[in-house]
Amino acid sequence: MDPNSVKSTLSNLAFGNVMAAAARDYQKELLAQEKAQSSTSVNQEVDLDELMDDPELEKLHADRIAALKKEAEKREALKRQGHGEYREISEGDFLGEVTGTEKVICHFYHKEFYRCKIMDKHLKALAPKHLDTKFVKLDAENAPFFVTKLAVQTLPCVIIFRKGIAVDRLVGFQDLGGKDDFTTRTLEVVLIKKGIISEKKSDEDDDDNDYDESRRKTVRSSWNHDSDSD
Repeated sequence: MDPNSVKSTLSNLAFGNVMAAAARDYQKELLAQEKAQSSTSVNQEVDLDELMDDPELEKLHADRIAALKKEAEKREALKRQGHGEYREISEGDFLGEVTGTEKVICHFYHKEFYRCKIMDKHLKALAPKHLDTKFVKLDAENAPFFVTKLAVQTLPCVIIFRKGIAVDRLVGFQDLGGKDDFTTRTLEVVLIKKGIISEKKSDEDDDDNDYDESRRKTVRSSWNHDSDSD
């Protein structure tokens, strides 16, 4: 037999053994990785099951559900009291409306006054957003007793009540820049500063600077200027 041929055959056999050994090692490594992944998956499932059975987590979940239920019941109770919408009331309803809940905003208006209609538009937009506060309006012409009792002289006049007591008011547009083109957000900021409504997390504060600027430019007007009456 040719010595070179024998040498080549032996070399090929040796190379084949090396490749076979490498293939076996690679296969073992793949199997080890699959086993490790399977083990990790099982551990994760076990950990998740243990987590779901955690009494502290169950208590937190139950507390959250109870809080949400309580908040929903509170909202429904407030709606039954007339919260969540901007409503017109009569003089006969006035005392019951302002004393029947903690926070009330009442707009004394005249149906023919343009500025009262502007105030109506903004209060109507705010009422659904601030459920904790009741928003109502009262025709000043049809409520002479309370107009006199509360010394309402300029319309629009927005009076703020806490627990049935008048604690503050907006007279005309004096606190709103003295002009007709103020935004709903501007009025909202004023009412927040007066403490009758609360800031909402979803609200944007982009108009705050506009409000501050309008405050600086506020012009103190006479009764005739603020009121639409003759």
